[in-house]
Amino acid sequence: MPLKTSRDEQPTINLTPMIDIVFLLIIFFMVGTKFSELTEAERHIELNVPQVAETKALTSTPRKRIISVFRDGKIMLDDQTVTIEQLKTELQSAKAEYAKLGVIVRGDATSYYQNVADVLATCQSVEIVDLQVAVRVAKKEQ
Repeated sequence: MPLKTSRDEQPTINLTPMIDIVFLLIIFFMVGTKFSELTEAERHIELNVPQVAETKALTSTPRKRIISVFRDGKIMLDDQTVTIEQLKTELQSAKAEYAKLGVIVRGDATSYYQNVADVLATCQSVEIVDLQVAVRVAKKEQ
Protein backbone atom coordinates (compact mmCIF):
# COMPACT_ATOMS: atom_id res chain seq x y z
CA MET A 1 0.00 0.00 0.00
CA PRO A 2 1.57 3.25 -1.10
CA LEU A 3 1.93 5.99 1.46
CA LYS A 4 1.69 9.62 0.63
CA THR A 5 4.83 11.43 1.37
CA SER A 6 3.71 14.93 0.32
CA ARG A 7 0.83 16.91 1.70
CA ASP A 8 -1.96 18.08 -0.56
CA GLU A 9 -2.23 21.84 -0.91
CA GLN A 10 -5.21 23.35 0.84
CA PRO A 11 -7.61 25.10 -1.53
CA THR A 12 -7.44 28.88 -1.31
CA ILE A 13 -10.49 31.12 -1.22
CA ASN A 14 -10.60 33.70 -3.96
CA LEU A 15 -11.66 36.98 -2.28
CA THR A 16 -11.76 39.10 -5.45
CA PRO A 17 -15.50 38.66 -6.20
CA MET A 18 -16.40 39.39 -2.57
CA ILE A 19 -14.30 42.56 -2.56
CA ASP A 20 -15.96 43.65 -5.81
CA ILE A 21 -19.39 43.19 -4.28
CA VAL A 22 -18.40 45.14 -1.16
CA PHE A 23 -17.15 48.04 -3.28
CA LEU A 24 -20.35 48.00 -5.34
CA LEU A 25 -22.44 48.10 -2.16
CA ILE A 26 -20.40 51.02 -0.83
CA ILE A 27 -20.91 52.93 -4.08
CA PHE A 28 -24.63 52.10 -4.08
CA PHE A 29 -25.15 53.40 -0.56
CA MET A 30 -23.06 56.51 -1.21
CA VAL A 31 -25.11 57.38 -4.29
CA GLY A 32 -28.40 56.49 -2.62
CA THR A 33 -27.77 58.57 0.48
CA LYS A 34 -29.54 61.89 0.64
CA PHE A 35 -27.19 64.57 1.81
CA SER A 36 -29.03 67.30 3.66
CA GLU A 37 -27.71 70.78 3.23
CA LEU A 38 -28.08 72.54 6.54
CA THR A 39 -26.99 76.08 6.98
CA GLU A 40 -24.36 76.86 9.57
CA ALA A 41 -26.97 78.34 11.92
CA GLU A 42 -29.16 75.24 11.69
CA ARG A 43 -26.31 72.92 12.62
CA HIS A 44 -25.79 74.57 15.97
CA ILE A 45 -29.44 74.54 17.06
CA GLU A 46 -30.15 71.81 19.55
CA LEU A 47 -33.72 70.93 18.71
CA ASN A 48 -35.51 67.61 18.80
CA VAL A 49 -38.16 67.62 16.09
CA PRO A 50 -41.26 65.47 16.68
CA GLN A 51 -41.76 62.39 14.57
CA VAL A 52 -44.95 61.39 12.80
CA ALA A 53 -45.95 58.11 11.24
CA GLU A 54 -47.46 59.50 8.05
CA THR A 55 -46.78 62.72 6.18
CA LYS A 56 -49.10 64.56 3.81
CA ALA A 57 -49.54 68.12 2.70
CA LEU A 58 -51.59 70.12 5.17
CA THR A 59 -53.76 71.48 2.38
CA SER A 60 -54.30 70.06 -1.05
CA THR A 61 -53.60 72.06 -4.15
CA PRO A 62 -56.88 73.62 -5.23
CA ARG A 63 -58.24 72.83 -8.65
CA LYS A 64 -58.03 75.47 -11.32
CA ARG A 65 -60.94 77.88 -11.43
CA ILE A 66 -62.82 77.92 -14.73
CA ILE A 67 -64.17 81.20 -16.09
CA SER A 68 -66.63 80.85 -18.98
CA VAL A 69 -67.49 83.84 -21.18
CA PHE A 70 -70.65 83.34 -23.23
CA ARG A 71 -71.75 84.91 -26.51
CA ASP A 72 -74.16 87.29 -24.77
CA GLY A 73 -71.45 88.53 -22.38
CA LYS A 74 -72.53 86.42 -19.39
CA ILE A 75 -69.60 85.37 -17.20
CA MET A 76 -69.57 82.23 -15.08
CA LEU A 77 -66.96 81.38 -12.44
CA ASP A 78 -67.11 77.59 -12.15
CA ASP A 79 -70.93 77.10 -11.98
CA GLN A 80 -71.91 80.53 -10.67
CA THR A 81 -72.92 83.54 -12.78
CA VAL A 82 -70.91 86.62 -11.79
CA THR A 83 -70.24 90.16 -12.93
CA ILE A 84 -66.74 91.52 -13.56
CA GLU A 85 -66.68 93.11 -10.09
CA GLN A 86 -67.84 89.89 -8.42
CA LEU A 87 -65.29 87.95 -10.45
CA LYS A 88 -62.53 90.22 -9.19
CA THR A 89 -63.54 89.85 -5.54
CA GLU A 90 -63.92 86.06 -5.88
CA LEU A 91 -60.49 85.73 -7.49
CA GLN A 92 -58.91 88.00 -4.86
CA SER A 93 -60.31 85.93 -2.00
CA ALA A 94 -59.28 82.67 -3.71
CA LYS A 95 -55.79 84.04 -4.36
CA ALA A 96 -55.52 85.09 -0.71
CA GLU A 97 -56.12 81.46 0.26
CA TYR A 98 -53.73 80.02 -2.32
CA ALA A 99 -51.14 82.32 -3.92
CA LYS A 100 -50.49 80.07 -6.93
CA LEU A 101 -54.12 79.91 -7.98
CA GLY A 102 -54.68 78.70 -11.54
CA VAL A 103 -57.42 79.97 -13.85
CA ILE A 104 -58.72 78.64 -17.18
CA VAL A 105 -60.63 81.12 -19.35
CA ARG A 106 -63.11 79.61 -21.80
CA GLY A 107 -64.59 82.07 -24.26
CA ASP A 108 -67.29 81.43 -26.85
CA ALA A 109 -65.76 81.51 -30.34
CA THR A 110 -68.48 83.82 -31.66
CA SER A 111 -68.55 86.25 -28.72
CA TYR A 112 -67.10 89.74 -28.72
CA TYR A 113 -63.41 89.69 -27.96
CA GLN A 114 -63.91 92.60 -25.57
CA ASN A 115 -65.74 90.34 -23.10
CA VAL A 116 -62.84 87.88 -23.01
CA ALA A 117 -60.33 90.75 -22.83
CA ASP A 118 -62.17 92.18 -19.79
CA VAL A 119 -61.93 88.81 -18.03
CA LEU A 120 -58.22 88.50 -18.88
CA ALA A 121 -57.59 92.04 -17.62
CA THR A 122 -59.41 91.20 -14.38
CA CYS A 123 -57.22 88.12 -13.92
CA GLN A 124 -54.15 90.24 -14.56
CA SER A 125 -55.25 92.87 -12.03
CA VAL A 126 -55.60 90.14 -9.40
CA GLU A 127 -52.09 88.97 -10.41
CA ILE A 128 -53.05 85.45 -11.45
CA VAL A 129 -49.83 83.88 -12.72
CA ASP A 130 -51.16 80.50 -13.86
CA LEU A 131 -53.57 81.71 -16.55
CA GLN A 132 -54.67 79.49 -19.44
CA VAL A 133 -57.04 80.10 -22.33
CA ALA A 134 -59.02 77.06 -23.48
CA VAL A 135 -59.11 76.38 -27.22
CA ARG A 136 -60.11 73.47 -29.41
CA VAL A 137 -57.76 72.03 -32.01
CA ALA A 138 -59.30 72.14 -35.47
CA LYS A 139 -59.44 68.84 -37.33
CA LYS A 140 -57.55 68.77 -40.59
CA GLU A 141 -59.66 68.16 -43.66
CA GLN A 142 -58.36 65.53 -46.05
